[in-house]
Amino acid sequence: MNIGLLGLQILVLVIMVVSLASLVVPILPGLVIMWVATLIYGLLTHFDLASGIIFGVITLLMLAGNISDNIVMGASARQRGASWLSIGISIVAAIAGTFIWPPFGGFVFALVAVFVVELIRWRELRKAWEALRGMATGCGWSFVVRFSIGLLIIILFLIWAFLLPAIRG
Repeated sequence: MNIGLLGLQILVLVIMVVSLASLVVPILPGLVIMWVATLIYGLLTHFDLASGIIFGVITLLMLAGNISDNIVMGASARQRGASWLSIGISIVAAIAGTFIWPPFGGFVFALVAVFVVELIRWRELRKAWEALRGMATGCGWSFVVRFSIGLLIIILFLIWAFLLPAIRG
């Protein structure tokens, strides 16, 4: 076994595990970092058909994970009575909050935005609270989705880096 290749594989795996951990508190775009790590690995080890297919699946998973984040949170908030306006404002607030108060700003700003917009809209604390609970529940489920996708990306990388070379001999 080539020591340089093994070192690269271990480095990429460590980056992926740290990125997976970053999904717990969204400090960094963990799925994107995992994708970049696999891209660099593929470029350095030269893609072939099998690794290209695996990388394509990893790319689709990363995109799905990042898109599902907003869909799951918005759908959950919507089920609890939040308007599309408050969901849209909460997404903008989450983006701003990520830069203003990392690592928790995105989460906190999104929840506060839904609550405030719904409180203005309904002028009723209970309805605003329900919308906030829906958004918070959606945040929880979106974490579960992103974390599961992150685990799947790591499994695919392990197949690519360790199983495929063993099969090829």
